[in-house]
Amino acid sequence: MAQISGMDRVLDEMLVQLGGVVLRLSSPQVTRTAEERHALACSVNQYSVCAARSDDPRVHQLKAELEETIKPHLRLVASR
Repeated sequence: MAQISGMDRVLDEMLVQLGGVVLRLSSPQVTRTAEERHALACSVNQYSVCAARSDDPRVHQLKAELEETIKPHLRLVASR
């Protein structure tokens, strides 16, 4: 059982590292084109699938931050 716990901790650490990388890639200076944004959305979605099974709060925090990065930004348009 200790071996499984150890593997879980290692996987959580890997998810935290991976989440940090994807978060850096989510910067508008890095992902500029529609194709890059689509690739980012795929990465965030895949990360979310993996993070759903984790018990580590850091992984879930990164998941929430990453999901925020792919939400469309709303603009207020005023008409006369």
